[in-house]
Amino acid sequence: MKKLRVRNHQVVLNRSVGGDTGITVILIIFGAFLFIPMYYTVLQSFKPYDELFLFPPRFYVKSPTLKNYTDLFRLMGTSWVPFSRYIFNTVLISVVGTLGNLVLSSLAAYVLSKMKFPGREFFFQTIVLSLMFSSTVTGIANFMVMAWLKWIDTYWAIIVPTFASTLGLYLMKQFMESNVSDAVLESARIDGASEFRTFIQIAMPMVKPAWLTLIVFSFQGLWQSGSSIYIHSEQLKTFNYAISQVLNGGILRSGASAASTVIMMIVPIIVFVVSQSNIIETMGSSGMKD
Repeated sequence: MKKLRVRNHQVVLNRSVGGDTGITVILIIFGAFLFIPMYYTVLQSFKPYDELFLFPPRFYVKSPTLKNYTDLFRLMGTSWVPFSRYIFNTVLISVVGTLGNLVLSSLAAYVLSKMKFPGREFFFQTIVLSLMFSSTVTGIANFMVMAWLKWIDTYWAIIVPTFASTLGLYLMKQFMESNVSDAVLESARIDGASEFRTFIQIAMPMVKPAWLTLIVFSFQGLWQSGSSIYIHSEQLKTFNYAISQVLNGGILRSGASAASTVIMMIVPIIVFVVSQSNIIETMGSSGMKD
């Protein structure tokens, strides 16, 4: 049994050394299960061809090589669309889509959480309901809208739908509701601040964990986007699509495929590691932690 004792008017929880050790061991085991797939993926990218398909698989490399990476860049160099173009498309779509999603989600969340108007609850319940539907369900309707707007085979067909991500709006609204005090906002208004200035200088700094979380989710989703029914021109396609073509090359391209997987992992992992503490805080405040 855990015992409670009082020290300087504070409740202190006594735990046994064995309990702490057991918890630490369990966390290490779970951490290893999460780390091993990533470690093995990176390892595969440095293996020569004769080590890639050994069974049972080895978690070390006898003769490390960079040939897989050189083969990947050589393959990409033979494409009639420059390798740099695929990278540019991916960066453009990811950055613009993420920024647009952040701006619109934050503005809408501020209105829904801090302003009272008829139908506010109905709008929010509609947003929650929309989270239940897969993008496949609305695929035909989305395609018809894009065709009507003449956005087929343009960047906007991928970027603009990201602006209206209901997940981002839900996260921002829930976090603002629980972490932005109405009294603070009212004080800013009394001091003469406009509503937009109150939003930018008061509300947004207070919900920094939420918008960093939104950036991570949105950026990762766009960074990993591959082929799209809206994009037909090769020069508008993303790096992930180009990588998928490498993967379709068969066994001889297995090394290059492993190298491409590592390259695609680098940016999302860096973004997540930098913002992981904010993500945990946002999940706890938005009701999505469980």
